[in-house]
Amino acid sequence: MNTIDKPNVVIVIFGATGDLSKRKLFPSIYRLYQNGKIGEDFAVVGLARRPWTNEVFRENVRDSIQNASLNAEDIEAFSSHFYYHSFDVTDTSSYDHLKILLEELEGNYQTDGNRIFYLAMAPEYFGSIANQLQQNGLKDSAGWTRLVIEKPFGHDLESAKALNNQIRVAFNENQIYRIDHYLGKEMVQNIEVIRFANGIFEHLWNNRFISNIQVTSSEELGVEDRARYYDHSGATRDMVQNHMLQMVALLAMEPPIKLTPEEIRSEKVKVLRALRHVDPDKVDEFFVRGQYGSGTSKGEVVKGYREETEELAGSTTETYVAGKVMIDNYRWAGVPFYIRTGKRMKEKSTKIVVEFKDIPMNLYYKDEAEKHPNLLVINIQPNEGITLYLNAKKAGIGSIAEPIKLSYTNNGVDGINTPEAYEKLIYDCIIGDTTNFTHWDEVAYSWAFIDSLLQAWSASQPKFPNYPSGSMGPQAANDLLEQDGFHWWPITE
Repeated sequence: MNTIDKPNVVIVIFGATGDLSKRKLFPSIYRLYQNGKIGEDFAVVGLARRPWTNEVFRENVRDSIQNASLNAEDIEAFSSHFYYHSFDVTDTSSYDHLKILLEELEGNYQTDGNRIFYLAMAPEYFGSIANQLQQNGLKDSAGWTRLVIEKPFGHDLESAKALNNQIRVAFNENQIYRIDHYLGKEMVQNIEVIRFANGIFEHLWNNRFISNIQVTSSEELGVEDRARYYDHSGATRDMVQNHMLQMVALLAMEPPIKLTPEEIRSEKVKVLRALRHVDPDKVDEFFVRGQYGSGTSKGEVVKGYREETEELAGSTTETYVAGKVMIDNYRWAGVPFYIRTGKRMKEKSTKIVVEFKDIPMNLYYKDEAEKHPNLLVINIQPNEGITLYLNAKKAGIGSIAEPIKLSYTNNGVDGINTPEAYEKLIYDCIIGDTTNFTHWDEVAYSWAFIDSLLQAWSASQPKFPNYPSGSMGPQAANDLLEQDGFHWWPITE
């Protein structure tokens, strides 16, 4: 493997004592190390306010990866690449000391001056950190410099613009990697391959042959320990503005001229530009919001959202969103893209269902209620795979059709060795592949679409809670499809 595939790098993690670092970042970097995607010439610098030593930090790293692999004999060698620096993001002297440490590590590990700054902390610090990195010379090195930013990127379009302007003073757009971990998932990346490598689908991938597309991302859990963040965000900002609209863009985009980040992004942006903005006065005709009440989940009685903590009492934050998204372009005019996402739902699942139009006169149905349209189902999690539903003759006498399934699943793949989203995205950042990161234009058009919903909802008082825990959401979400003659397809089979 050459140095282009396995570049040397120093990764600086702001917020290294936080939950994201321990659960996702350290195990992902370890798997890259274990699988030979990064060599021995790398270092990770952890920054946070706690007065830790290198050894305390390394012990935390070792704890985080004990279950990451059955082969744990190189954990000690791996953790020796980690260094801790007690850091105050508002103190200029902290950046001066960091610069000295980075120059020392770059000499020890021969990293050619390549630096990744990963901001795994509260978004209100993103802009000031980016500017401090530039002002204190931390961007100036012999190699490349990249800035990785976690969501949320702004709270609405105006705040996102302000944040982007602040960061762009210090970093160019091609140096900014905005993480959307859904774009690192295997089957999300497979959407493009399923479409563009199979004529059987791409020739039918338009409004002449598809009646509707459904995208579901449901969670069994409630807000858990994220109550403070979540109540400020809600399902719309937390899921729809980024993950859900990104999946819609991948499903609806035109074939790119080439498989380059620039061409793929260009096609996604065209979709986001074509989203039909919903008039604030008509939001209720296209979108439904909900909040979970008490109920039963996996046989256990669970609290409603407002009962999770005292600070949520009386909250009007939505934990569920369902909507009909229309794309006003030649390929998709008239085809609804239905999306839904929520917490405390019946099952944990992320799934895409493409429902094809039925033939004009199907002789093999006993009556209308027996209709079984052809479906293409893309399971993103938990059971990764694709299923194509066709109709075939029912066994026995007569000529009645019944659905059969042609399925491919990743269940047989050893989960321990299956790369996770963060592992792929960190590696993409190291090698400079921006395909699966969101460009500013994508962020801006997504916020422009979402803002009208948020504006309308902020002007009215919702009747919450309106769905019990353990259900699939409020009845109004079912009505949304029924008025168009459709229904939600089950997320489990």
